[in-house]
Formats: sequence, structure tokens, C-alpha cells
Amino acid sequence: MKVAVSIPDPLFQAAEDLARRQRRSRSDLYARALEHLLAAEGDDEITARLDAVYAAHDGTLDPGLAIAQAHALRRDG
Repeated sequence: MKVAVSIPDPLFQAAEDLARRQRRSRSDLYARALEHLLAAEGDDEITARLDAVYAAHDGTLDPGLAIAQAHALRRDG
């Protein structure tokens, strides 16, 4: 798929330099950059969903479980 985009000259030149140093085509460099961005955005979405789940809970330990743990630690300690 061919795509035309406009980017600032300094960014374009930095990308050209990187592609040359890595001996890869401009198309490959831009495709890999988009893959990394899309993967990072996916990670951000997962993190946001987990944050929402954890925010809905107060994070305290059930009192009965806390007592059972304390007894087990004393017994095994």
C-alpha cells in the first residue's frame, strides 16, 4: 500500500539517517515504526483497563484471610 504523508523536515532527515545506518529501506523503517507504535498503544490500553479494575477495589485483604495468614506464619515461623 502506498501512502503519502507530511512530516517535519528534521524528522524526515532523522528517519533517512536511521534507515541508512540500519541498511533498511524507508518503507521498512516506517512500517517497523508503525508496528512499534501500534504495539505500544495496545499495551497502554491493557494498562488502562487494569488500572480501572484495580481502582474499583480498595486493595485491602479480607480480615478472615489476614487472620489465617497470621496464624500460619506463627505456626510455620
